[in-house]
Amino acid sequence: SGFVLVKNPHLDLMEEDILYHLDLGTKTHNLPAMFGDIKFVCVGGSPNRMRAFAQFMRQELGLAGDGEDVADICAGSDRYAMYRAGPVLSISHGMGIPSISIMLHELIKLLHHAKCRDVTIIRIGTSGGLGIEAGSVVITDTAVDSSFQPRFEQVVLDDVVVRSTELDKDLAEELLACSREIPDFPTLIGHTMCTYDFYEGQGRLDGALCSFSSEKKLEYLRRAYDAGVRNIEMESTAFAALCGLCGLKGEFCRFHLL
Repeated sequence: SGFVLVKNPHLDLMEEDILYHLDLGTKTHNLPAMFGDIKFVCVGGSPNRMRAFAQFMRQELGLAGDGEDVADICAGSDRYAMYRAGPVLSISHGMGIPSISIMLHELIKLLHHAKCRDVTIIRIGTSGGLGIEAGSVVITDTAVDSSFQPRFEQVVLDDVVVRSTELDKDLAEELLACSREIPDFPTLIGHTMCTYDFYEGQGRLDGALCSFSSEKKLEYLRRAYDAGVRNIEMESTAFAALCGLCGLKGEFCRFHLL
């Protein structure tokens, strides 16, 4: 028990599994030797931020080196960047559901092939806050869609498959308890709303298109707040659905900039 699981019977029939966008594979790399002791995976949008996070973790864990010598494990690909600091893997995922979904499929297969156990995955980064103090950190209890429902709709062939987006409640409480040791960052637990777009999808008035009034926008955001939404971003529902189905203990922590 505790192993990261893939839910794809076709993988057992393949001689080799190539993780195209990570520039890794089961024949070209010894994945258990490279990743078998990974216990934490932290993912975020920007390659530079995830490199800086890996450097920070190396310093915090007292690992050898000055933190400047972290190497990009996925250097052969220009899609994602991956760095390692002891038992912590730091990976970029780009922006939006399609980008994080591709990365997560290959990451989950990587952890499965490496025979990793009891892995915790945390999404870190920035988001737009809703009715909260600037500089707050939102720990997500449930990811919701644009209708404030806890679901991720994925089109598979010509079927719409609906998947749950519940995140690990115990992990959320554990992270909240940890936050009390850092007084400079107000931290709260709330719902995170996931959209498919940065502009119209998040109610912004400054995109190339805008089909609603400022009054309509504010009315929508009030309804979102009343439904428990405390921040808005573009990856959480896919993250929650994929991690939950494959046995990864997952959580979302987003820093509200504005």
